[in-house]
Amino acid sequence: MSPALKARHAPRYAELGRLLLKHRDAATIEEAELPGLDDVEADGEPTEEDARQLAESLESLGPTFVKLGQLLSTRSDLLPPVYLEELGRLQDRVQPFPGDEAVALVEEELGVRVSRAFSEFQPEPVAAASLGQVYRASLRDGRPVAVKVQRPGVRRRVLDDVEVISELAAFLDEHSDRARRVGFLSMAEEFRRSLLAELDYRREAENLQLLGEQLASYEHIVVPQPVADFCTDRVLTMTWVDGRNVGSIGPLGRLELDGAPLADELFRAYLDQVLVHGFFHADPHPGNVLLTTDGRLALVDLGMVARLRPETQELLLRLVLGVSEHNGAQVAENLVALGEPLEDFDDRLFSKKVSELVLRASGASVGELHTGRLLSELARVSAESDLRPPTELTMLARAMLNLDEVARILDADFEPAATIRAHAASLMRHRMLESASPGHLLTAALDAKEFAERLPNRLNKVLDSLAEGSFTLNVEGVDEREIMRGVQKLANRCATGVVIAALLLASAVFATMKGGVRVWGYPLLTIVFLLLAAVAAVWLAIGVLRSDLPQRSVGPFHRSMKGR
Repeated sequence: MSPALKARHAPRYAELGRLLLKHRDAATIEEAELPGLDDVEADGEPTEEDARQLAESLESLGPTFVKLGQLLSTRSDLLPPVYLEELGRLQDRVQPFPGDEAVALVEEELGVRVSRAFSEFQPEPVAAASLGQVYRASLRDGRPVAVKVQRPGVRRRVLDDVEVISELAAFLDEHSDRARRVGFLSMAEEFRRSLLAELDYRREAENLQLLGEQLASYEHIVVPQPVADFCTDRVLTMTWVDGRNVGSIGPLGRLELDGAPLADELFRAYLDQVLVHGFFHADPHPGNVLLTTDGRLALVDLGMVARLRPETQELLLRLVLGVSEHNGAQVAENLVALGEPLEDFDDRLFSKKVSELVLRASGASVGELHTGRLLSELARVSAESDLRPPTELTMLARAMLNLDEVARILDADFEPAATIRAHAASLMRHRMLESASPGHLLTAALDAKEFAERLPNRLNKVLDSLAEGSFTLNVEGVDEREIMRGVQKLANRCATGVVIAALLLASAVFATMKGGVRVWGYPLLTIVFLLLAAVAAVWLAIGVLRSDLPQRSVGPFHRSMKGR
């Protein structure tokens, strides 16, 4: 067994392993071998029945795997459409837990009896989700509120489940090249962080408050606000929004609804969340968007949110504008900047595929090709082209897929591209104003100050060098033949110098001898060695004058250029 796997999780590994192998025709894990499960055969081409069985199996495994299924429903780079559609329906298939357990948990968290904290607390939940459920209540001052209560024991179960998922993902990455290329372990870690954040209701309260501030200027968008004294890690109390979820609106109700302005404002609000504020509601499915009794749209359940860095926002803005303008090359360029190119990534082929996809999407309405579906297709093409899609893109695709469904309910003829183009000027204006913000201006001012302080001294140095004739411009160049020729000259000059030194030394030695033939009062050998040394010195000087000095003046780009 792999060191990443633990014996106490063996039954869970076997259960998940059988599920994975049964649906391996859809998932990219067929290269991994799970010990003891080799007898499980795939069912061939995936069908609607296969996708339904996977969704039911994930639902039976508990709330963690319901959330995992919802996450996988956005990964068109991993699963075929038949699976994506079925997994996307997991949101409303959760049985509520007993009301007395909810009351007990509220009393434990708030430290008081429910009857003292609330003037009214309805026993039946108005909504049930995989991690918690919502009750209607009234505060002692009469204000109606919604009380979100976490499922008892769900935190411990989620911690155990995400540990199993992370261990199994590490095992798959270790034993499957395709799994490693997709990055199952990094996906599991991102899922773990997101799910643990969703279990902290204090963080969700902060999300509600922040999103409410960001969308305060939108007339038809409302975000319920938390009641601070009634919020804990497992209980969230917020203002009550009277309305019904968009998914419950039937065909007749849509006829009476003026949904076009609502769809347009909702879409613009999301563009601002993603591209301006860098903070957006990542799960706006029809059950989390309410049509209020006064004709507005309310965004609820902010447990799953996403935050974007400024550089990521810039790239996503360019990508979205490229999609709206049908500029495939721009879309491909920004996808590459956002993603992680793998070893076999082909930039030209990828750009061609993206351009074809964007052109096919041009002019499509929300009923023909959804914006979220297009982003999911871009993520799929990225994965097929050995470009690992960024987490931000898949989360944005998830949000936009849900928005597409909401928009289709509100206005079947809504065209997201038209809204993007109309809102682009506002987005660019905000970017320019952001660049002119005090923080950016202060940084630019500090850089300008440093440049201004150093400029006079640098100019003085340059002018002094010019006046003294010592200005030097160095230009480096490499010529192997010239280098070898120079080395050979240097060796010859050194050898000649050694010979001259030896001759001078010998002549000095012979000058001390007594007797023998003398010329001009010196021994003959002394005169001979002096003459040989003189000849060698003259030969060396002639060589230097003829070959070295001219190169110093005509070869400036190999050495240096002297200012005159």
